[in-house]
Amino acid sequence: MLHTPHPPIPRPRARARRRLRAAALLASAVSVCLVAASAPPTPLGVGDRLYPQLGNPGYDVTAYDVSFTYSGSNSEPLKAVTVIDARTTADLDRLNLDFAHGKVDSVEVDGEPAAFAAAGEDLVVTPEDALDEGDRTRITVRHSSDPVYPEDRQGGWVRTADGLAMANQADVAHLVFPCNDHPSDKARFTFRITAPDGLTAVANGLPTRVDRTGGTTTWTYRTGHPMATELAQVSIGRSTVLHRTGPHGLPIRDVVPTEHRAALEPWLAKTPDQIAWMERKVGRYPFETYGLLMADATTGFELETQTLTLFERELFTEPAYPKWYVESIMIHELAHSWFGNSVSPATWSDLWLNEGHATWYEALYAEETADKPMAARMKAAYGASDRWRTAGGPPAAPKPPKNGSKTGIFRANVYDGAALVLYALRQEVGGAVFDRVERAWVARNQDGTATTADFARLASETAGRDLGDFFHAWLYGEKTPPMPGHPDWKQAPAAKAPAKASHKAHGE
Repeated sequence: MLHTPHPPIPRPRARARRRLRAAALLASAVSVCLVAASAPPTPLGVGDRLYPQLGNPGYDVTAYDVSFTYSGSNSEPLKAVTVIDARTTADLDRLNLDFAHGKVDSVEVDGEPAAFAAAGEDLVVTPEDALDEGDRTRITVRHSSDPVYPEDRQGGWVRTADGLAMANQADVAHLVFPCNDHPSDKARFTFRITAPDGLTAVANGLPTRVDRTGGTTTWTYRTGHPMATELAQVSIGRSTVLHRTGPHGLPIRDVVPTEHRAALEPWLAKTPDQIAWMERKVGRYPFETYGLLMADATTGFELETQTLTLFERELFTEPAYPKWYVESIMIHELAHSWFGNSVSPATWSDLWLNEGHATWYEALYAEETADKPMAARMKAAYGASDRWRTAGGPPAAPKPPKNGSKTGIFRANVYDGAALVLYALRQEVGGAVFDRVERAWVARNQDGTATTADFARLASETAGRDLGDFFHAWLYGEKTPPMPGHPDWKQAPAAKAPAKASHKAHGE
């Protein structure tokens, strides 16, 4: 999905061919056509084991262009236009988009009005002319985007003290804008945000223009790399954007509540050195910019939205959090730039590759900078691992989330439980081989998606021996295997189960 945005390509020949084909078939298939035409719209999905209704078959999105108009009140729906450029991968009489929280005013396909209907959490679009496999098409949806949700279905908009931010992980980007809401279909994004003067809007990627007219300002941002829908970020508020430079001249921009700028600056100043630390471990930072979005909101989590990571402001201003702890959380989210953002999970069952790696580098940073031994943390995780597997499933086969719980798969088994798998791999193959696996993983899969099987194959290839049995036991076993090099490590009694170490235990 490395295609750049493109204008819709006229298909007069394809349409003529369809009409001729339809005419030839009409006499012999009238009854079949009537049945097909009257078939009710139905929700589809790509068959993800954990979120079977997410995503849609038949097309590959290459680019999104999403426009929001914000009134100034974060309790009122935003006016929105979502333009989707896609390439079809099958013949389509209809196509499904994920969209479930907003009013749709109109839909066009390649500039022509299209019929549309809701089905479950899908928006089912019927174009005037069917689409052939291999067609490029543009779908334009004019809709609202409502930041107020029912208690049992929280969405992607986060209402902050002075505006809005986004938190779409794992399955709620489609409550914000129509999309193919699955990480397997990454695309480039353009965001255009119009807001009253006095507010600042920031989104993923780099700014391309600012237009001011009639008491409003429109900011335009564009990503330089493909992105999963769950990683989209738009911030609107009374914010200050701070700029600094990272390794290799990397532009770093942070978005902070203006009134808290001075208190947050010492934390923000740490980012360039943290990026340099991660680069020494796994290779060059994979995107065009990075920065922290400090939201005045209580979310219960931090979130690795691509190039603009969402943090709760209180994480940095609450004195109860030790300095080393806050810094390790900053590393956790930064590490996701490589693990989860640049290399995205092909399915949600591959989530351990995101969170296990981010937890691994979080713990390694704490070991190297704050004298918090990795082995001690991993031993504690080992003692709790069997209980985590029972409660949440093995790291690569997590149990499905409960209905209405968008963070339901974010359990200890995919944080410290998955980091424990990486520790076991390092024990099994040695530090030098492990480091080569890590670097090769992010280099080979940059801007793409990858699976658990891909990681196991790469590790086997790098180690020069088949590690299939090792990975099967550690990733899918109901019980935790013996730890290589530590035969004395045992499961802790239930009454003495160590607390979950990852900061993301309470969220994403």
